[in-house]
Amino acid sequence: MISIDFNCDLGEGAGHDAELMPLITSANIACGGHAGDAGTMRAAVELAALHGVAIGAHPGFEDRGNFGRIELELPEGEVFALVTRQVRALAECARARGQRLAHVKPHGGLYNLAARDGRVAREVARAVWEMDSGLILVGLAGSQLPAAGCACGLSVAHEAFADRAYAPDGSLVPRTRAGAMIGDAAAAAAQGLWLARAQRVRAADGTGVAVRADTLCLHGDGPEAVAFGRRLRADLESAGILLRPLHPTAS
Repeated sequence: MISIDFNCDLGEGAGHDAELMPLITSANIACGGHAGDAGTMRAAVELAALHGVAIGAHPGFEDRGNFGRIELELPEGEVFALVTRQVRALAECARARGQRLAHVKPHGGLYNLAARDGRVAREVARAVWEMDSGLILVGLAGSQLPAAGCACGLSVAHEAFADRAYAPDGSLVPRTRAGAMIGDAAAAAAQGLWLARAQRVRAADGTGVAVRADTLCLHGDGPEAVAFGRRLRADLESAGILLRPLHPTAS
């Protein structure tokens, strides 16, 4: 049986975490960098525990004005430091409620930069490993980030996106370009289903691209997120695909 994790970025203030949490298997919770605070972390951790959803940290650039989506050039060591403090904050919040973190997935600009920049990827991976070597590092499929995680001994998950357009090289089309976000629930569900079944996606130029998909992401900050989540989960289940949380796998 084909199985896949279904994750969503939550605790970012979008207002529909309670509706999304029952639909997913892993939650990436903002931990005070690009969004979130002690209250939102606590609420998201409690919701995840209620629904049996794996809890993950979602650290990002500490640039709330741009929602952490701008890539920042930080001095060496600063990425390590920000990932460490943000993951620690969520880990402590989870521990206080009898829960523990399962994974770490960077957010926005940090995610995209770590996908391309080996030095940034290594700082992220080292921070995660030093926090807890049992954590799973989630990164863009085939990119520098899962490679850095493997190099330092972490379990990794290669991530694919149901609601993002892909370039022919397997990278994501930048959000600044038209068509970067898939705005139709049926189209997003169809892409997610193909990724889960065939580990492939159709790029923006129409070519088929191989994409490893250990975990499938749905963005939680759009107004259509709940409708997309319901449609995608229903289609995956109807196709006989097992949805289960992230767990350590061979890299």
